[in-house]
Amino acid sequence: MSTLHTVNKSPFERSCLDACLGHAQPGDAILLIEDAVIAALSGTAFEGKMADAAKTLKLNVLGPDLAARGLDPAKVIKGTHVVDYAGFVDLAAGTRATNAWL
Repeated sequence: MSTLHTVNKSPFERSCLDACLGHAQPGDAILLIEDAVIAALSGTAFEGKMADAAKTLKLNVLGPDLAARGLDPAKVIKGTHVVDYAGFVDLAAGTRATNAWL
């Protein structure tokens, strides 16, 4: 079974996302929440890094956090899934462990 990694800090403020991507194993899931949702958008400095990560990791972004920040889910990088709170629960329940990158 895989691990769910949650990242909640903006990649423009902290290095949590970079650390997470460096430690995540193929097949693991990453869920971007709170201010980390910015990393899921195309046109940012993280687009290439996230597109590469999508080749081996299951990338997800919390839709309500996108909406709370006025961000358009249609601009999410290809290969990243927008999930709701029930999807968050499904991700957590479907993995052996959850690791929060703070």
